[in-house]
Amino acid sequence: MAEARSLDRRGAGERSDRTSADARRRASVGGVLLHAVVILGAALMFFPFLWTVVTSLSDGVGLSTEPSLWPENPSLNGYETLFTERPFARVVANSFFLATATTVAQLFTSATAAYAFSRLPFRGRGIVFAVYLATMMIPLQVLVVPLFAQIKAFGLINTYLGALLPTFAAAFGIFLLRQAINQVPRELDEAATLDGAGHFRIFWQIIIPNIRPALATLTIFAFMGSWNSFLWPLIVLRDAELQTLPIALAALQGQYTTAWDVVMAGSVVSIIPMLALYIFAQKYVIQGVASSGIK
Repeated sequence: MAEARSLDRRGAGERSDRTSADARRRASVGGVLLHAVVILGAALMFFPFLWTVVTSLSDGVGLSTEPSLWPENPSLNGYETLFTERPFARVVANSFFLATATTVAQLFTSATAAYAFSRLPFRGRGIVFAVYLATMMIPLQVLVVPLFAQIKAFGLINTYLGALLPTFAAAFGIFLLRQAINQVPRELDEAATLDGAGHFRIFWQIIIPNIRPALATLTIFAFMGSWNSFLWPLIVLRDAELQTLPIALAALQGQYTTAWDVVMAGSVVSIIPMLALYIFAQKYVIQGVASSGIK
């Protein structure tokens, strides 16, 4: 009887080992397939950027040729033409100035408004916030005519301020930072109030340090939105010396012939700042989106 029980236990142990081995084998195969799919997807998404760089280094190449992973005769003529025959350095400086000013303004207005909506009780707060969020559903194309009329009435056409004013506040930024502030425990505010802190001190010393990931996320979104903006700068900024990168890139394409190496060189120049900024702040972007409640 004892021998039978021993055999049963041994058989159960062998079956358990086989089951565990099969599970590990299936998990290993699944992991390999998952990594293969991820690598393939990454390669497909990276190829357009690689082709852009290769084309910018290929003198006289056209888009009718087959895509190549390496330039046959590498040359920097496209970049030289970009910065010598056109005021591209000034264009980059214009875009950087407008994007930086927009980002700083949105960080300030969004943080202060989000604090008010999250921490300051006032009548109709929910309604005002809902109405403000509803403006996110209105496309810029609908607002172009009234915005242009206002900017023209102020005499700000063809000025940096005229291009910046409509971008100083953003409903998305207020929503993002309000969600982040809601995650900060109110007990910290109460403790600071008992110590004699007012709203400004609570905002600056308690709220701001605790929502840095969301602030970094908004920095990325605001800078990228301004950097890639095309319609409003095209309408407001008339002089070539005030043009931004998207407008200058569009002007590089000729009506009949286009020097695609120059166009791609301009594209590479426009990509590098955004790529560097995202690499620097990518961990904060992930943390900010995760903690803000955005699905």
